[in-house]
Amino acid sequence: MKIALVHDYLVEYGGAERVLQTLAAMFPEAPIYTAFTIKGSTAWKQFQNRQIIESSLAPILKWHKLYSPLRFLAPWIWEGFDFSGFDVVISSASWYITKGIIVPPECKHICYVHTPPRYLYGLPTAIEWQRYPLVKLYAKLINNFLHRYDYLAAQRPDVLLANSKNVQERIKKYYKRESQIIYPPIKVEEIIAQNKELTEKNLRKENYYLIVSRVVGAKGIDMAIEAANKLKINLKIVGETAGLRWEEAKLKKLQGSTVEFVGRVEDEKLWQYYSKAKGFLALASDEDFGMTVVESQAAGTPVLAYYGGGYKETVIDGKTGLFFYDYNLESLIKAWKQFDQMKFDINNLTENAKKFDEKVFVANIKKLLVY
Repeated sequence: MKIALVHDYLVEYGGAERVLQTLAAMFPEAPIYTAFTIKGSTAWKQFQNRQIIESSLAPILKWHKLYSPLRFLAPWIWEGFDFSGFDVVISSASWYITKGIIVPPECKHICYVHTPPRYLYGLPTAIEWQRYPLVKLYAKLINNFLHRYDYLAAQRPDVLLANSKNVQERIKKYYKRESQIIYPPIKVEEIIAQNKELTEKNLRKENYYLIVSRVVGAKGIDMAIEAANKLKINLKIVGETAGLRWEEAKLKKLQGSTVEFVGRVEDEKLWQYYSKAKGFLALASDEDFGMTVVESQAAGTPVLAYYGGGYKETVIDGKTGLFFYDYNLESLIKAWKQFDQMKFDINNLTENAKKFDEKVFVANIKKLLVY
């Protein structure tokens, strides 16, 4: 069976790229088709040894980071690829509308939807461009076209997969299509094994809370910093900047003496940060799924989360974490004080995480390949 993989682009390494990495491991001979890649980027480093096929428009898209304002080129990007000879194409779809590819009639197109493009449907985005009048006007012009194209593109795949119930509901609402939920692949067993090894070495929880996220305001990091400043609680923020550096600079201006920006770390080090943390904060207002929340539980660390988005599917209130319900600083501070005094059973945390293990994802994808 000849298989191809398709992904938005290869620049930042986040949750969508972790999904692609698992798919790439499942299908080692599959080429990866993408709009463009930037050599030296964190995502490129993960896939540099694979066959990567870029769009003919790649040189234009990555010149001075024009891929965002030029996203209206999506139809020409994806419809320009030739998938002749492939039996199955698996696309990984988010904001760059990869589901717009056209495959031969005898080829099966499976589309894994991380989310419909957030900027097209009024959902919070990582960088809030709508605050800038000229950008807002330009976006309005091109987004009207892209909104129609996104709907058309969503009708093309033979199978739509949703990464959560949250995204499944969006697919039904925006595309009028049914979808199957397959949760993203998370290295739960690997994290549990490392945490056990650290525990056997007499690991103790340290006095800090943790956020693992791209460093952007829309993830609730600003609110977390303000709360940590007021409560004088140690907070470590792990993750790289997404988009423009001024977003990171703006957040760092809020930084108090108990807040530390760690930057990006490799997985083994990341698992240690999870394991040693007193608690994990998940504060996006409408997260698509939230892989880091599951990783934290696998490492035996409970979660303080806003009751929204995919967090409702991954956190069990009072058992593996605590929800707060009003998205404001006062509500977070109140919940954080309560959370700081709570005790959690590590077995509840790890058992809940196991439902999302990578092997479950792999088994579910393989089932779809049986004709």
